[in-house]
Amino acid sequence: MRVLGMISGTSHDGIDVAVVDFAQRAGVLEGTLGFSGSRPYDPSLRRLLMDMLPPRPTTLAGVCEIDTRIGQAFADAAEWAIGEAGAVDAVCSHGQTVFHWVEDGRALGTLQLGQPAWIAERVGVPVVADIRARDLTVGGQGAPLASLVDFLLLNQRSGVSGALNLGGISNLTVVSAEGVSAWDIGPANALMDAVVADRGLDPRGYDADARIAREGTIDDRLLARLLAEPYYAQVPPKSTGKELFNLAYLQRELDAAGSAPSDADLLATLVELTARTVADAVRDAGVEYLAVSGGGCRNPLLMDRLGALLPGVELVLTDVLGMPADTKEAILMALIGWCTLHGVPGTVLGGTGALEPRILGSIVPGRGPLVLPDPVPAITGLRLSGERTRP
Repeated sequence: MRVLGMISGTSHDGIDVAVVDFAQRAGVLEGTLGFSGSRPYDPSLRRLLMDMLPPRPTTLAGVCEIDTRIGQAFADAAEWAIGEAGAVDAVCSHGQTVFHWVEDGRALGTLQLGQPAWIAERVGVPVVADIRARDLTVGGQGAPLASLVDFLLLNQRSGVSGALNLGGISNLTVVSAEGVSAWDIGPANALMDAVVADRGLDPRGYDADARIAREGTIDDRLLARLLAEPYYAQVPPKSTGKELFNLAYLQRELDAAGSAPSDADLLATLVELTARTVADAVRDAGVEYLAVSGGGCRNPLLMDRLGALLPGVELVLTDVLGMPADTKEAILMALIGWCTLHGVPGTVLGGTGALEPRILGSIVPGRGPLVLPDPVPAITGLRLSGERTRP
C-alpha cells in the first residue's frame, strides 16, 4: 500500500510530505520512500494562522476560515506530491495543531485544523485525519506520536536508546528492555523562531545556520529564569506546545529578569535553553545512544552544545537508521495511516501515557466506496529504503 503522509509542525511554516510504499513481511514493515518534500504556506495564510494562535484571541469565524484554508493548502500539497510520485492508495494528514489543552499535567483536548474533505475530494482516495484525539480518550497526552516509529527503529538495540525530535517543541522517546517512555521536553525552535519572525531577523523565519546566535553571549540571568519554568520539573508523561512557550511568555520572562539582551544574545540564550533542557532529560533517562531529527538538528550551534553537554552519549542523526532526519514526521504520518487502515494501533504502551494502545484517527472516504484491507497483526519492526526529494 502506498500512503502519502502529510504534516505541518509547530513551526507553522509549511507542509512536509512523504510517499511510502509499505509491505509487511513476518511482522516487519518494509517501507520504500518514493518521494519527500515540503511546500511552504502561502505568506498570507501563514500570517492569518500566526495571528490567531494563542495567546491572541480568535473567533469561530476565524477558526472556520483557517480550517478551510489549511485544508485547501494540504489538498494542493497532496496533488503536488502525487504528481511527482505517482498514484497513492491513501493519505494520512496530521493537519496543523492550533491548540493543545493541558491542565495540571493532563491533556484534556487537542485541536488540529485542515479540513480533510478537501484532500479526499482533490485526490480521490481515503484520508486518515484527526489522529491525536483518540489517544486522549484513554488517558494519553496525544503526544509525542513519534514514539511509534522510534520504538520500531530502536527496539532491536541493546542498552538504553533514545530518539530526539527538535521541532518547535523538543520531544524524547526512550527505548530499553524495560519498555518505552516518551514526552515533550520543552521548546526547541519555538521561542527562537518566534523572536526571528517578530523582529524580522531573517525572511525565512528562523536563524539559518545559527548565524545570529553564534555572534551572541548567553544572558545568564535570563537563562536562570527560563530554566526555572515549572514544566521542566513535571514527571513524564507530559506534553506542551506554543500555548505555553510563545512570544508573550518570553516577554514576561524578559521583564521579570530585567534583561534587554541584543538579538544575538537573546538567540544564544534560547539555544542554550534548548540544549540544557534536552541534555538534562537525556541524562536523567540514562540514554546511551541518541538519534536526532527535526529542524533543530540543522542548527550547528545547538548540535555542538548537545555534544558538549552529553559527552558519554553516542549522538547521531536518524539518517543512519534509514530515517531521513528532515522527513521523519511526514514518514510517521504515512506509517500511522497504514496502521489505521490495517487495524493496527498507532501508539505503543508507554509512548504517550495512555492506558492502552489505540487505532488512531478518523477516515474520510475518497470518491468511491470505502474498502479497507484485511486487518494484520501488530508490527515489530520497520525498515526503510530509497528516497527521492524535492525542495
